[in-house]
Amino acid sequence: MSHVQRPQVPQQPPRSQQGYGQGGGQGYNPNFTQAQNQGYDSGYSSGQVYGGPQNQGGNGGGGIPPQYAPPGPGRPAPDWRKRIKVGSIVLAVVVVGWGVGTYAWASSQMRNEVDLSKVIERPAEGDCTTYLIVGSDSREGMTAEEKKKLHTGSAEGKRTDSMMILAACSSGNTMVSLPRDSWVTIPNFVGSESGKSYPARGGSKLNAAYAMDGPELLVRTVEFNTGLHIDHYAEIGFAGFANIVDALGGVELNIDKGFKDKKSGADFQAGTQTLNGEQALAFVRTRYAFAQSDLQRTKNQQKFLSALANQAATPGTILNPFALYPTLGAGLDTLIVDKDMSLYDLGKMFFAMKGISGGDGKSMNMPINGTAPQNSLKWDMPKVKQLVEQIKNDEPVTVTSDR
Repeated sequence: MSHVQRPQVPQQPPRSQQGYGQGGGQGYNPNFTQAQNQGYDSGYSSGQVYGGPQNQGGNGGGGIPPQYAPPGPGRPAPDWRKRIKVGSIVLAVVVVGWGVGTYAWASSQMRNEVDLSKVIERPAEGDCTTYLIVGSDSREGMTAEEKKKLHTGSAEGKRTDSMMILAACSSGNTMVSLPRDSWVTIPNFVGSESGKSYPARGGSKLNAAYAMDGPELLVRTVEFNTGLHIDHYAEIGFAGFANIVDALGGVELNIDKGFKDKKSGADFQAGTQTLNGEQALAFVRTRYAFAQSDLQRTKNQQKFLSALANQAATPGTILNPFALYPTLGAGLDTLIVDKDMSLYDLGKMFFAMKGISGGDGKSMNMPINGTAPQNSLKWDMPKVKQLVEQIKNDEPVTVTSDR
């Protein structure tokens, strides 16, 4: 009978001699290499450390941490709808906060200096919102170098360089330029600073009212001669106007016919071009290059202001802080408005001008009927009354001006 030898089963060494000792240090294990060669899985390569739970790793293991493990039967998939909803709410809060902060900052920069409550004997309010927009020759804050560059001269004080009524109506917006050489009556008034009463003064140019007692008397004179109630007043000087244009990166304008004027510094060729602040100021101030000096100038002013508003009141400017803040900062420091005018009202004014540029409304000169003393312009009063009634009643403006 042949002898059968049974395979020997390796005896397990004492626990203190296995892969790790009781004290946590690595001990001697003579069978460790042999066990590996026979396919023995100690669990070490998977991160299991002597009886530890699988897939959790140990201090010395290389397993996948739970936060990076793929979702399994006990781990739900991420709720992307919830994450998108939360992200949208956070974004909305940030946008609203930025908008509120910008509005508050811009409102604090506005110069609400004109007190229309001092204007006496005012006409009744109409159905449209009316603005008296004034460009003055104020050189406030300008250095000698800036005055030379912008061809403004160095006259003291300030006078009205342009005046226009903007009527924002549901039936369509209308911009009516008031030539500064208009022959009007300056009515009786109470001095805005002195509080003294002054008698009426018949037969004067319109810009004399501003020179006599500032914005309040100018509003009083416009209301007296037109019968139209003025809701808001906005005035900007030379420097502020040029700075706004430069902050926008220039304003694109199509000039129908080229012209030059040494006094204003104008030198333009016909065609579409982008005007910087210096060029824009020269364009709206030029009068001696035209036969009908004051009337052509008012047309140029309307055209440029509409183009300016069209470029300023766009998402590219309003929603871009790198464009919005420089523009607001350049304009609000020099823009003088009435005490009741808010930033919202100012925005409505710009959008109304933009609407005219886009064809929603019309621009015109005050109807003229001949000349008066001192080379002044006489208004066509029947047409003026019809124009005013249409604006007051929020009706489409059908009145035209021949000049």
